[in-house]
Amino acid sequence: MNDSRKRIITAIAWCLAWGDKKQLDADELSQLHQMRQALSNQENAPVPAEVNSFVEQAQLLQTLKFPETLAELKDLPTTYPTLWDAKIGLVYGGATKIKQYVFEAAKLPDIRGASALLDRINLVDLPAFFGGEGTKSVSVERWLDDNQFANLRKALIPELIIYSTGGSILAFCPAAFVDKLANAIEKRYTHETLTANSCAVGDTFRLLELRFGLLQNPIEKTLWLEEYLEKQEKPIIKAYFDLPDVTDPEEKFRDRKNFSELVGKLANLFTQRRNGNDLPGAERPSRCYPPMFETHPYIQRDESDRRSLIARVTELPNNPRFSEVLARKRIVGDIGKLGVLKDNSQWFTNLSLGWEPTGIRILSWCTEFEKFLQKPENKLLADSYIAGYQKFLTQQQNGQIIDNNNTLYTRPEEARSLREIGNASNPAGFVAYIYADGNNMGGYIRKQIKTPQQYREFSNDILDATQQSVYKALATHLQAHQLQNLTDPDNENRNGRWIHPFEIITIGGDDVLLIVPADKALAVAKTIGDEFENLLLEKGDRYQLETLVEKPYNPKLVHRYQKQLPESHQCKLSMSTGLLITAEDTPIYYAEKLTSQLLKSAKKRAKELKRDYNYYGGTVDFLVMKAVTMISSNIEEFRQQGLTKAKTGLPKLKLYASPYTLQELGGLLETIKALKKAEFPRSQLYQVRSLLERGKNTAILNYRYFRVRLKQGQDELKTVFEDAWCQPKNPHNTGNLAPWMSLKEQSEDSENQDKMTYETIWRELVDLYPFIAEEKDETPGNQGTGKKDERRVGA
Repeated sequence: MNDSRKRIITAIAWCLAWGDKKQLDADELSQLHQMRQALSNQENAPVPAEVNSFVEQAQLLQTLKFPETLAELKDLPTTYPTLWDAKIGLVYGGATKIKQYVFEAAKLPDIRGASALLDRINLVDLPAFFGGEGTKSVSVERWLDDNQFANLRKALIPELIIYSTGGSILAFCPAAFVDKLANAIEKRYTHETLTANSCAVGDTFRLLELRFGLLQNPIEKTLWLEEYLEKQEKPIIKAYFDLPDVTDPEEKFRDRKNFSELVGKLANLFTQRRNGNDLPGAERPSRCYPPMFETHPYIQRDESDRRSLIARVTELPNNPRFSEVLARKRIVGDIGKLGVLKDNSQWFTNLSLGWEPTGIRILSWCTEFEKFLQKPENKLLADSYIAGYQKFLTQQQNGQIIDNNNTLYTRPEEARSLREIGNASNPAGFVAYIYADGNNMGGYIRKQIKTPQQYREFSNDILDATQQSVYKALATHLQAHQLQNLTDPDNENRNGRWIHPFEIITIGGDDVLLIVPADKALAVAKTIGDEFENLLLEKGDRYQLETLVEKPYNPKLVHRYQKQLPESHQCKLSMSTGLLITAEDTPIYYAEKLTSQLLKSAKKRAKELKRDYNYYGGTVDFLVMKAVTMISSNIEEFRQQGLTKAKTGLPKLKLYASPYTLQELGGLLETIKALKKAEFPRSQLYQVRSLLERGKNTAILNYRYFRVRLKQGQDELKTVFEDAWCQPKNPHNTGNLAPWMSLKEQSEDSENQDKMTYETIWRELVDLYPFIAEEKDETPGNQGTGKKDERRVGA
């Protein structure tokens, strides 16, 4: 029996044995714990006779065959009356409107603190409700007792958790505690954050429903296979049961009638309650009145300009103005950054808010990253990442280097601001926001995940693949960085310090949001996407996409970059990424907004490629923003109005090529590196770009003119750009298309079949040119010079 199945059987047996009671006496509770120990094989003890029947019921449930007919379904309550009569609770909840809470602050320490506080609740506090070694928290247990949840703590065990990653939790519980557990989840978020939105819902289900989905009472009223086959073309039935890429009606029905149907019901209840509606029949506090912090127009506000000011902290630089919400974010950010309270944290104690962060574990993504580097299998990555830092330590110990503070560091610190991350870029002063999200998750869950143990295993697989891909990408492309040439009064004393040149804002399930130096951003994003798929494929064939005979995947049709085409095997799951390169002083809330738009564009491209070419891989959309005023509305309108040329009687021209597949993104990086290695004149890059707007033929003619007059770089340009990107779709066409790529026919009308849309990578190639380093040896540990490039960046 594998661990996941064992845990699910333990959870179900525990809930059945507890029954519908509010609390158990000491003997009954002792029997349940003996049963739990016996099932976990901790002491090889037998299951107590008083509760053995519940274990047998949980084991029996796993062996039941799917009823083929309504008659077989009707026999189940008679054959297995205990499985029909017994009920078990299921609760689903988590944070909502996360970005609104995290990005309402303008400074990185506050954003870090908000994210760390939510991560702590998701990954530490809520699992601590269920106790167990490794998840116990004295402060959480005390909070449960103080808020009238003491009996809830006794009724929960770690095995009840199905998953608690990705910002949400799904767990079993005894039927009598459904509403109480849901209330505790919502109250914990509000108590700790004051303003973060959260929602939790629950319901009780018959034991048979865990195996065969939602059932009616009496059971013969349930729509089963025969009736479904008769009514499958009705719109409402079709909308409920249909799945993409599934044509067999019986397979559609089986894929719907399982445990995932219960989760779907909870998801619908979650949406209703999140929207402020009271659920019928539920005796719970209304959620339609969220916490409000009124601010009188003549009262001073905090730095986020949202809430009333409670204190001006003179102990911190610049004397920041704090509301209680912002003060909590700042102190949690400090703990998450350093692992402990700073020496100057007395300011928070002096506020006497009645809320203390001490004694509560605060997650630090940099600490998790360092644990990744310490694993034996990652030694080569670790050596590369800290090579410059280790050399510095050796020189300092030998008395060759004395830094500004005469301090021997034990480890690189976390970056304290965007300026420090931008200091590691070359050219300095630029950062990149990376926002990645999983593709095909909903379809995969609905088709492949049918049991609680599969939910648990899938959740662990996704979280592990996401975290490991991020850590590997950062370790592969970045190096610990020594701060140089900082001149601002609030950070000039940081010169000489070594930092991790990135900020992981969150890693939740299949979501990733991080900030990295601009010059390494595209490489980091590509590696995250590639490694996510590779790590899942290594976990088993369940993530391997089967070859579809009727619509095979052809890499040559999908990817515009025709060199080094990838193999045809694919992972069923992938990541799409939005990436924004911008100046370090760009407001974070504005940058996050644009990055989210880029992510939506990348996901839209992934859906189109999946629909048209059966491509399941990742996509990336990026933008290099030279000035905050560059985009006044949104990215889609900016591209449609400013970078798309369409005139009557002429082909449509797109002066951009984003989004890219991961393979195309790799090709774009290789193209830029090859041109830099060939010392291709930058002035020629800009001149060709300026001619794109003059029309297709004019751009082609002038490109050929510039290319044949080049004194150097002609061969490289032909190989890495023309042959790789700009080959005509018609193999019999031997003409010159560069710098354009033909996209596809826009009309099936016979008179307009020759009209194509043409796009080009040239503009993006020029924008990225300053940020992509030539392939050559660099001094470890100092990928950024710390000096701003005096040339026009992306001119």
